Amino acid sequence: MIGNDIVDLALARKASNWKRDRFLNKIFTVKEQLLISASENPEIMVWNLWSRKEAAYKIYNRETGIRGFFPLQLECFYENATLGTVYIKGKIYFTQSTIENDSIYTIAVVEKEHFKKIKSIDSVAEIFKKNGIPFIIDSNSKIEKPISISHHGRFWEGIILND
Repeated sequence: MIGNDIVDLALARKASNWKRDRFLNKIFTVKEQLLISASENPEIMVWNLWSRKEAAYKIYNRETGIRGFFPLQLECFYENATLGTVYIKGKIYFTQSTIENDSIYTIAVVEKEHFKKIKSIDSVAEIFKKNGIPFIIDSNSKIEKPISISHHGRFWEGIILND
C-alpha cells in the first residue's frame, strides 16, 4: 500500500493561515506542536508534518475503508526533514519527504522496502476511481492496479507500487 501528498508552499502561504488561533490545536498533537515551535522554520515544519499525515491517511483509508477528517489521530514521529513514521490506531506507516521547488512532497508506505518499488505515473495516464480510490488498468495484464495521486496548486504527483 502507498499514499502520497504534495503541498504547494506558495499556495499554502496565500490560502492557509497556520498561525491563526487554534489552527495548530486542530491539526497537530502536542508533540508535533513542540516540533513546530522548536523548528528553525516553523512554516516548513507545519507543511512537512501535514503532508506526512495526508500521505499516511490515504493508506489508512484504503486499509480500513474509514473516511473522515481526524488529523489528531495521526501522529508523526519525526526522524529528520526527509524520514519519519506516522501512527494511527496501532498502525504504522513509513514516510519519505522531499522539500524542493517550493513544494513538499511525501510518500508513505506500509513496509520500508516498498520505497524502492515506487514508480511515478504520468499525469496523462487514464485514472479510474472506485469508492473514491484511484487505480489504473495495466495495459498488459488488464488488472486494476492501485495508485496514489496528489495535487495542490502548481503540482501534481502520481505513484504506483511496482511488483
